[in-house]
Amino acid sequence: MPDLFVYGTLRFPEVLDALLGRVPELTPAGAPGWRAAALPGRVYPGLVPAAGTADGLLVGGLGADELALLHAYEDVEYEVVEIRLTDGRPALAYRWLHEALDEDWDPEWFATRVLAAYVPGCAAWRAEYRAGPGAFPGPSGRG
Repeated sequence: MPDLFVYGTLRFPEVLDALLGRVPELTPAGAPGWRAAALPGRVYPGLVPAAGTADGLLVGGLGADELALLHAYEDVEYEVVEIRLTDGRPALAYRWLHEALDEDWDPEWFATRVLAAYVPGCAAWRAEYRAGPGAFPGPSGRG
């Protein structure tokens, strides 16, 4: 199974740790033909086809249960697709399925303005997810 290319909130070790309880191996990566687009009314981005290359990280060593958790976290507004990285390797990625803004998402803005408040919500989401059916309210829309 290919590794996971992350370009938004999942590129932050604090978010991965809150969701997975660990920080997997992270390697810088690029995805040609894509961009991490800002989304209307949201603090997280969406991967959309575009000229250029989306910068991000390759998350390696994910177990099947961890990948299932991340798929659930990304919710139904994203589609899991296989892409090619700049070095030719395949990777899974979350493609945004709806409207995106013309500007790119700014990870530095997220890190300085949003990350500290975002991480506790990720941990709470994980607790609900781990509690199982009945306790889990469904897709979060957190991106």
